[in-house]
Amino acid sequence: MKAIIIGSGLGGLLSAARLSKEGYEVEIFERLPIVGGRFTNIPYKGFHLSTGALHMIPHGPAGPLAQLLEYVDADVEIVRRKPIAVIRVPRKKGDTDYKYGHKDLLFENFRVPFSLWNRIKLMYYVISTRKKPPTGQSFEQWCRDHIPQDWTYRISDAFFGWSLSLKAADVPVEEAFEIIENLYRFGGPGIPIGGCKGITDALVDVIRSRGGTIHTSSEVTALKMDNGKVSGVIVNEEEHDADIVLSDIGHPATADLIDEKADIEGMDDYIRKTDKIKPSAGIKICLSSDKPLIGHGGVLLTPYAKRVNGINEVTNIDPNLAPEGKHLTMAHQCVHWNDIDDIEKEIDLGLEDLKDIFAGKEYEVLLIQSYSNGWPVNRSPSGADLRNRTPVPNLYIVGDGAKGKGGIEVEGIALGVKNCIQDILNL
Repeated sequence: MKAIIIGSGLGGLLSAARLSKEGYEVEIFERLPIVGGRFTNIPYKGFHLSTGALHMIPHGPAGPLAQLLEYVDADVEIVRRKPIAVIRVPRKKGDTDYKYGHKDLLFENFRVPFSLWNRIKLMYYVISTRKKPPTGQSFEQWCRDHIPQDWTYRISDAFFGWSLSLKAADVPVEEAFEIIENLYRFGGPGIPIGGCKGITDALVDVIRSRGGTIHTSSEVTALKMDNGKVSGVIVNEEEHDADIVLSDIGHPATADLIDEKADIEGMDDYIRKTDKIKPSAGIKICLSSDKPLIGHGGVLLTPYAKRVNGINEVTNIDPNLAPEGKHLTMAHQCVHWNDIDDIEKEIDLGLEDLKDIFAGKEYEVLLIQSYSNGWPVNRSPSGADLRNRTPVPNLYIVGDGAKGKGGIEVEGIALGVKNCIQDILNL
């Protein structure tokens, strides 16, 4: 059996590595001149910046991505150290101005700012909803109905802004509770040694060692169709045959590759669903400093900032991601759909946040990256992913357009790949 994969992002590489272990012949076509998409490194001024995803794995060495990497024999080291996350709050109660000082709470102490009554309610809801999570509303609305306190909205927006590039108002409550459950199940984040590229390179080695082929600067322009099934792809006007095709470019872009849409049952409904997908957007600001700005390898959540949701300093675990004597710090902020047309303003607000958060510390802004539309944080916002299957029986979607339930970013990609490959193998 031969599988062709469209796109060499993390979803495409994981799929190819997994299928090659099952004996499939795999061939990847990537339109960019590099492998990895939004999950690799950019060399810049001696730093190893990232094309998209932060150099951080949400559930570290114990999560779905780490498990899948181990299963496909990818040689990757993911390091988790305490504290895994810290929450920065104003030192003066009710004061959101950082010039009055701040204090850092360990993530596990996130309950401290709640009132006593809300802490009691929170404990009750954590226990009572684990067996039967709520459904049918956003996480923000659920909080307003059950734990209405300013801290609830701030910490929710910071956490989901950091982890999903969404506001709590845009996260379905059932997805939010599954994410929280996975935090208990797998634990907090870790840093892959070598950054994103450490993982990408390991997957490339696995794929090639099993006879797989990866083509760069090779864009798939159409799918070959035969009696309602895909029989291959067209690249640079050349046909390449396959038994199955997996696409790592999302549902809408994949649907655009199908010419004979009218002849496929269920395609009209599928197109309507793909048209409703709104990719999540965000901004990443990369900083250089001579001294640590954070001082640990976990996440610094910033619920009182104007825009920045979270920051990490990866060189506290892997110093080789920066020149000797330098530190690499990366701040992420969610960009709401209403603000996408004014990215410059959102960047300015993020830069103002960093001046407040790191007041009195010296740093240089290395690079500012924005992610939206065709180069988003996620092609499908978490909780709104369509499944891996398409109306074409042997055409599947993997990657950030078809994540698994409760999977934060790349963990969701790994869960989606796992579900997809299991579906294929069960046929």
